[in-house]
Amino acid sequence: MSHNHNHSHDHAPGSGWRFGAGIGLNLVIVGGETIAALIGHSTALLADAGHNLTDVLSLVLAGGAIWLARQPANTKRTYGFRRATILAALANALLLIIMSVLLAAECIDHLITTRQVNEPLVIAIAALAVVVNGATALLFARGSKQDINLRGAFLHMLSDAALSVGVILAAIGIMLTGWQWLDPTMGLIIVIVILWSTWSLLRESFDLSLDAVPPGIDPEEIRAALLEDPKITEVHHLHVWAMSTTETALTAHLVKPDGQLDDALLSRLEKALTERFGIRHVALQLEQGGEQKGCPAGTPG
Repeated sequence: MSHNHNHSHDHAPGSGWRFGAGIGLNLVIVGGETIAALIGHSTALLADAGHNLTDVLSLVLAGGAIWLARQPANTKRTYGFRRATILAALANALLLIIMSVLLAAECIDHLITTRQVNEPLVIAIAALAVVVNGATALLFARGSKQDINLRGAFLHMLSDAALSVGVILAAIGIMLTGWQWLDPTMGLIIVIVILWSTWSLLRESFDLSLDAVPPGIDPEEIRAALLEDPKITEVHHLHVWAMSTTETALTAHLVKPDGQLDDALLSRLEKALTERFGIRHVALQLEQGGEQKGCPAGTPG
């Protein structure tokens, strides 16, 4: 029986300056939009300011999680803090949903009680917010498809840019028609869009937090790949889970009838798992066969 581990890890993606820049720019937008919203009597702009504030919090969470993920493992936390990136992505999704519900309630309230909106002021500040949030979103676009933590930051920025565009369109509509209800109505439409885009992030981060198999990986394909080697006759206790938003781990028991230690075989299998499935943390145990050991009864075979 033997164990072999591949401890090659990628650093968590993202750079500290991106998060610092995003936090600073959004704090400026929050202050500017809040003041303009109070002066211009725009609930849509005030809601946009609130949404930008959640972006600041989400960037703090995401940036802090990536910093934690880079900290070395120790005797107490043998995997380090990599899972913090998954928890941050889940927190970001929940934060978006909570804020969307609050925004929807505010919009409904202002559909009932309307106020005169200062359209030119609202358009000017919202346009500035579009530029800032769009530029910040571009900072996180790279790597957002591979890392749900970066995707959470990217979605926050993109949704805020979209919300600001909606504020501008509503203000222009009010200038042309005088219909004050356009302001809260546009807010409701954008809330629905935000909730729709957040659903996949929430579902994926929730699954990963419960050690589900990461998206794009099929355990049966992995089992078949391991069995392609003629020296392996059986694979059981195969487990695949996410250590972070970018790192996947795997453990498995492999039946090798001759019972001989074979480092070359283990290295070959680890290389195949890395190249074909992107799994870099691998723990394989060789067994001669017979009674299965090492995992509680009832675990997946």
